[in-house]
Amino acid sequence: MGLLNIRIFGDPILRERASEVTVFDDALRRLADDLLATMRDAAGAGLAATQVGVLKRLFTWETPDAHGAVVNPDVVEVSEEIQEGEEGCLSFPGLFFPTKRPLRARLSAVDVHGDRLSLEGEGLRARIFLHELDHLNGILFIDHLARHDRKEAMRRIRAGELEHPPPPDDHDAPAA
Repeated sequence: MGLLNIRIFGDPILRERASEVTVFDDALRRLADDLLATMRDAAGAGLAATQVGVLKRLFTWETPDAHGAVVNPDVVEVSEEIQEGEEGCLSFPGLFFPTKRPLRARLSAVDVHGDRLSLEGEGLRARIFLHELDHLNGILFIDHLARHDRKEAMRRIRAGELEHPPPPDDHDAPAA
């Protein structure tokens, strides 16, 4: 498993929509393993392939009690009940802002072998699922911020306040 280079806000690939995965091979499973290792190394709770420069509909996630890799996810249902909590993003290192998300979410997807998955999350898990799915659609967490928080985030970004971690020792992301 290798560590991948996480793209930081300003990289145009973060605004692109990822393509459906159609080939379920060792390369996809290796990418999922590398995403999980990179996410853990960066102390994240989720990481989308687009964040490492790969335009494939794949993300990894982890909570204290479970983890996984999700391929070609779609939202099946979200609750009307909303949660608000601090949210950050590995592509915006050091920025955390209160962000509203549905309290519960249910996704349909497949795993790295192409087998059907049904995922349900509440609280943090729902937040992770929806945050990572947004990445696959070119949507960033700052797009969900209240106007005054978004202005503050952009001010901090322009002021160079994003923490820029050094690139991993391995190599850049694999070709998409």
